[in-house]
Amino acid sequence: MVGAFADHLRRDRRRSIHTVRAYVATAERLLDFLRDHQGGEPNLKALGLADLRAFLAARRGDGIGNASTARELSAVRTFLGFAGIEAPRLRGPKVKKGVPRPVSPAEAIALAEDVAEQREGWTGARDLAVLLLLYGSGLRIGEAMGLTGAALPLGGTLTVTGKRNKTRVVPLLPQVRQAIEAYVAACPYPPATEQPLFRGARGGPLEPSQVRRAVRRARGRLGLSERTTPHALRHSFATHLLGRGVDLRSLQELLGHASLSSTQIYTAVDAAHLMDVYRNAHPRA
Repeated sequence: MVGAFADHLRRDRRRSIHTVRAYVATAERLLDFLRDHQGGEPNLKALGLADLRAFLAARRGDGIGNASTARELSAVRTFLGFAGIEAPRLRGPKVKKGVPRPVSPAEAIALAEDVAEQREGWTGARDLAVLLLLYGSGLRIGEAMGLTGAALPLGGTLTVTGKRNKTRVVPLLPQVRQAIEAYVAACPYPPATEQPLFRGARGGPLEPSQVRRAVRRARGRLGLSERTTPHALRHSFATHLLGRGVDLRSLQELLGHASLSSTQIYTAVDAAHLMDVYRNAHPRA
């Protein structure tokens, strides 16, 4: 059943590999728990409210917090729904949504340039192109790594495949386009339609972990916050556009959010930034 559940998530629900891995792990944990809790082969149809509470309490005992508990409950509901069983009604824990921490435009550029300067040859041009793309077009790092040579030649926009295989069109600033073209020209591996656009040193796909590691080192050298990550560049893209008057619906499309509520968090970011400016600049603040 767990294997069929994984196939269902991948094929029918078009979930990412990370979501599939997490939901399958939850399903396996639930079944293991029920073997001990029910004293035999797990019976999902007999799962009641008290059993579900006991499972979540056991997970709490493992040290998970509210956000992880809420994700665990969501995964259980999805698994039970796949099995044709109505999940017991249980309200999940309240999860306080954190406000993303953007970096300033100057910090974003300095970060990209610092990372590039630590590399020799074409890999420096590659890292500069990747980080400028994340900030200039608001891509998730997985979306950038998923680009192939089919994106070439570049124009004023870029078609990106995001979560659940949904495609969207994002703007490509001239500076970003020039950085990508400079990388492609310097890269020793010729671009191919079916091959990754961004290559590792040996020609394979560039791993997101390599980019995250390079950013982590650069932020230490530049004295930036620990929250300065590749994903923070996407937050900065959204926050800076909102500050320049872009409406939420347009921003939602650019970011590839399925729900407007995911985009609305940036209104809090922009308000928080405005208050910081006020406190620092107003003589009576």
